[in-house]
Amino acid sequence: FSPSNFADLYSTSKEFLMYVYAKIKIKEMVIAKTDLFEEELQKRANLFKTLAHPARLQILQYLAQTRTCLSGDISDIFPLSRTTLNQHMHELKEAGLICCHLKGSKTVYCLDCDKIEEIKNILTGFLNEIDLPEDFCCEKRSIRKEAFLTV
Repeated sequence: FSPSNFADLYSTSKEFLMYVYAKIKIKEMVIAKTDLFEEELQKRANLFKTLAHPARLQILQYLAQTRTCLSGDISDIFPLSRTTLNQHMHELKEAGLICCHLKGSKTVYCLDCDKIEEIKNILTGFLNEIDLPEDFCCEKRSIRKEAFLTV
């Protein structure tokens, strides 16, 4: 925002301060809520959040399937703009799923195979923790079925 746009958005400094306060308060509430959970669950949630975008999954699949590293402009490979791809690459790098290094003037991105293996173990472990017996049936689901069948 330029200063003139700022003035257009907020007619008084009081409105602006209320806006800033609300943004900070919301951020504090979000942080406080996630802090209520065990550190391991927080780590898993952050990892799953990183994986929760189809573009990031496609980038990881591409790197695994081609068994190559990406360098230079990769926007011709994926149906996204260069800026958007860079944001996704940054998220994957922050999560440790890919690593990068400079080769000349280009940045080369590669899968971090150790981290991918770690993620497999985390996901498998998580799913094993919630492993349900084949005859498992939630009462609410069975109640809904019964209500549906009697109508």
